[in-house]
Amino acid sequence: MSSEQAETTKQTHFRTCNLCEAMCGIVIEHKGEKILSIKGDKDDPFSQGYICPKATALQDLHEDSDRLRQPVERTTNGWKEISWTDALDKVAAGIESVQQKHGKNALGIYLGNPNVHNLGGMLTIKYLLTSIKTRSRFSATSIDQLPHHIVSLHLFGHMLRIPVPDVNRTQYMLIIGGNPLASNGSIMTAPNMRQKLKDIKARDGKVVVIDPRRTETADIASEHHFIRPATDVLLLLAMLNEIYVQGYAEKARAKNNRAAALAPDIERVAEFAKDYSAESVASITGMAATEIKRMVKEFCEAESAVCYGRMGVSVQEFGLLSQYLIMMINIVTGRLDEEGGLMFPHPAVDVVNNSGPGYLGKRHSRVSKLPDFNGDYPVVTMAEEMLVEGEGQLKGFMTVAGNPVLSTPNGEKLDKALANLDFMVSLDYFVNETSRHANIILPPVSPLERDHYDLTFNGFAVHNVAKYSKALFRKKKEAKHDWQIYLELAKRLDKKPPIATKVERLLIKVLGPNLLLDQGLRRGPYKGLNLRKLKKNPHGIDLGPLKQMLPQALKHKDKQIHLNVDFYQADLERVQEMMQNYDDQQVLLIGRRHVRSNNSWLHNSHRLVKGKPRCTLMLHPDTAKAYGIEDGQDVKVTSRVGSVIIVAEVTDELMPNVVSIPHGWGHGRKGVKQKIAQAHAGVSVNDLTDDTLIDSLSGNAAVNGVPVQLEAIAPEKASLDATDLETANLEMNESETESSSAA
Repeated sequence: MSSEQAETTKQTHFRTCNLCEAMCGIVIEHKGEKILSIKGDKDDPFSQGYICPKATALQDLHEDSDRLRQPVERTTNGWKEISWTDALDKVAAGIESVQQKHGKNALGIYLGNPNVHNLGGMLTIKYLLTSIKTRSRFSATSIDQLPHHIVSLHLFGHMLRIPVPDVNRTQYMLIIGGNPLASNGSIMTAPNMRQKLKDIKARDGKVVVIDPRRTETADIASEHHFIRPATDVLLLLAMLNEIYVQGYAEKARAKNNRAAALAPDIERVAEFAKDYSAESVASITGMAATEIKRMVKEFCEAESAVCYGRMGVSVQEFGLLSQYLIMMINIVTGRLDEEGGLMFPHPAVDVVNNSGPGYLGKRHSRVSKLPDFNGDYPVVTMAEEMLVEGEGQLKGFMTVAGNPVLSTPNGEKLDKALANLDFMVSLDYFVNETSRHANIILPPVSPLERDHYDLTFNGFAVHNVAKYSKALFRKKKEAKHDWQIYLELAKRLDKKPPIATKVERLLIKVLGPNLLLDQGLRRGPYKGLNLRKLKKNPHGIDLGPLKQMLPQALKHKDKQIHLNVDFYQADLERVQEMMQNYDDQQVLLIGRRHVRSNNSWLHNSHRLVKGKPRCTLMLHPDTAKAYGIEDGQDVKVTSRVGSVIIVAEVTDELMPNVVSIPHGWGHGRKGVKQKIAQAHAGVSVNDLTDDTLIDSLSGNAAVNGVPVQLEAIAPEKASLDATDLETANLEMNESETESSSAA
């Protein structure tokens, strides 16, 4: 077809939406570069026609007039476009200057979670990281799924060997701190979760949700139980105890509990939770002992069952121990590696067998001495590593597809820290809350201008599939893919690499990352599968349901499950301390997400932000009454680190003394160049979350269960100058920084 015909003829393109974990198949109709529609692909074997509202944002993102198409440099007169050659040369020079003056580790790098949605980026980021030669690495992992990785590393021998709920065949699904109707599944790639949960109920199964908020998922569940934020660990300990007290662990063993038989220390688990009866945790958790016991009985007696915990469990002060207990519950009840239970995906590209297992605590951060994980320090340490003086202080920084000012705790403090760096570069589409501090921004092509294959999320999929999507649009000659930017910087920063690395870079530069994808497919577990075959099947290939994979899935040399009981049992001392000091009168802050949002990325999409404002303070009527707050009234919310003013939404969705603010908002900062997002600015919940509240066992941020104070703002005070509030927050952070320096 000629280029003229292509501009006037309607064409159809099949691909996978890569804006969240669900891997929904989509059909894009277009004439040339004009997109006519984006709909669900009914022939996609995984999503079967389902899409959520976010898919349309692919068009908005591609066409966004605020999206950068050319590198820009920050000058005294504002942002100025510069050539790619100049930009790359200046970035390399800026990095080298920082490292020559202050040492290799004075340059930090932060990787945001969009990286795992990017085929070329995933396959080539190593060349950028090895060329920079810094140990000061950070990523979104430590404000998200880090506990899952550590549990899988300990038990199964690899950080990515994460089992997922076999939601398509289970009869009983217990969801703790997860809202898959909003997330489309998380560490559980599962499009159309609404239908999947309805299917469980239709086959006479049961869906039980435990959450401080009656979420969208809770609304369609068989039952929902409120629980006080960050007390999940007590519920899970009581459940584990009840499993043994009621004799269900022994019954599972009598029925040939294969997973338990592979765990040499399984006998020690019986003692782990013996001091935590349902009665002993009821008052703190807010869940009646009778309900806990009934739930355990129903879970254990179901034909198949799975216990699943997600963000609400992971990002709290006992996130790692809680995820470990969830795994223990699945193991001792015989639910691991069984149909309808927790099972291991079997992806076409075997990332687990082609990557290192990961590690915990080889090094510790300079200031707070928190452990690294697989080379990444916890995000809560970023700002202090920039602000606290001394050898190893961060003086330069790079962000790659990340906006940590909005997505990590104590955003105001990080905002201040970034403003004082010697040099900063961002790889990003926009001048956003973080990249506005950069000296240079390097924008990659849009998602529709690059090929796609889900390397990461096929590894968490609830059904095995493989699908490759060719780029919808050919990139402009002057534009660059992420992987091209990485290779160009690597060439400038690492001028004398080993011969093998030099050859690899050259091959990828010429042939692109599809070379590596094809190699991965050919080496994978499905004989005869390669990139050519995937190209011939644009809707994707069905590789079948999840299958039993133990003991083959285990990466420990002895092919056993290592329970690491001592490591986790030591954390019970912290649990006891929490129980003794628990204050049930505190107002606790939790986050929330919405199906039309994805962290901070998509608020410049006019389709996704339309409708009534979603950045509100949800609170229970009893809480509102106690503080004299009315629906629609402005409320000042204050934590240890800062304050925000936000509109109240009074609702019985939350339990009393719990409030909720969605994450990803707060686009009102000066210098942001996203017109739609700024018109729907909202406030950042991470201006309240506390960088000193962490899960000390893992270093993960604890952004759920943050103590806050509430103050109703009288109408005459509602016009409070936002600058005054910003100044107060800044002074609070400056005082904190001075204290840290003095210490």
